[in-house]
Amino acid sequence: MYFPHILLFLLYLSLPSFSFPFSKRTISTRPAIASNFPDPSFLEVDKTFYAFSTTNGKHNIPIATSPTFTTNWTILQNHDALPNLPSWTTGNIWAPSITRLPTNGLFILYFSGTSRASQSKHCIGAATSRKITGPYSPYPSPLICDLQAGGAIDASPFLDPRSGTLYLTWKTDGNSLGGGGPCGNADSSHPTPLKIAPLNPHTGTSFLRPATTILDRTEHDGPLIEAPSLGYSAREKLYILFFSSNCYNTEFYDTSYATAREILGPYVKAKRPLLVSGGFGGRLRSPGGAEVSADAGRIVFHANREVGDVGVREMWVGEVRVRGGVVSI
Repeated sequence: MYFPHILLFLLYLSLPSFSFPFSKRTISTRPAIASNFPDPSFLEVDKTFYAFSTTNGKHNIPIATSPTFTTNWTILQNHDALPNLPSWTTGNIWAPSITRLPTNGLFILYFSGTSRASQSKHCIGAATSRKITGPYSPYPSPLICDLQAGGAIDASPFLDPRSGTLYLTWKTDGNSLGGGGPCGNADSSHPTPLKIAPLNPHTGTSFLRPATTILDRTEHDGPLIEAPSLGYSAREKLYILFFSSNCYNTEFYDTSYATAREILGPYVKAKRPLLVSGGFGGRLRSPGGAEVSADAGRIVFHANREVGDVGVREMWVGEVRVRGGVVSI
């Protein structure tokens, strides 16, 4: 395991600013949300940033807001973006991700929920609202639910600036089929591919073409890869696929990336992970579940408060730089 040559440009008011050739940035030593807010995603609407997270046990999808992205994040108390669940899921909502449909301005929220038909597996659903904060009304059927392959999780939408096409990426959750280890697939018997498919831009709930596999695990990734999130660097003319590898409940969980010149690939993995445990002066613990903005300029991710304890996964934020095909934060 390599340690990344990175700096997390995480802003915090009490620290001084530093000058860089491209912009002014400051470095924070603290998470943006210092409480449980795992698998975060975000969207900017009317100069306010909205973040969504995996269930906290009380709310299916918690929401937090910030006027700046870098500071002053506040969790909306007693607020659930998805108060009513569709009948196909029993709950346990993971990894929501949001976009705004390009044709009608409707907000659409993608999420993973436990399948009522097979409760060891998740399927991907969608819900819509006219307001960014919801409440979101769920589509009655799951969008993706290949239970024989292990189900599906970690849906993330991406509006391609080159073609104007709306895509969805996700993970086939093969490790849910077993195979031993802390999160399954220790025997490497099941693939955990990352998929992509173009969406109907008017509804966001149907696909225009079959899915394409854009990445899968190797022996260097441990039992799985997951949490895909796409960005496009216009300066580099490069698609950047962020993802996590290894088990989320181990110290080896990380955030990595792969790059391609075309949206369907081929994607080439970076030589070393972007974020690992022990990074940023030892402050990061199992950093993963990241989501990046469409322009690959901002990123959110979670990291454990304590080593080996997934009960509190705090949200961190940062600014992304891409130079010569190499990503840093």
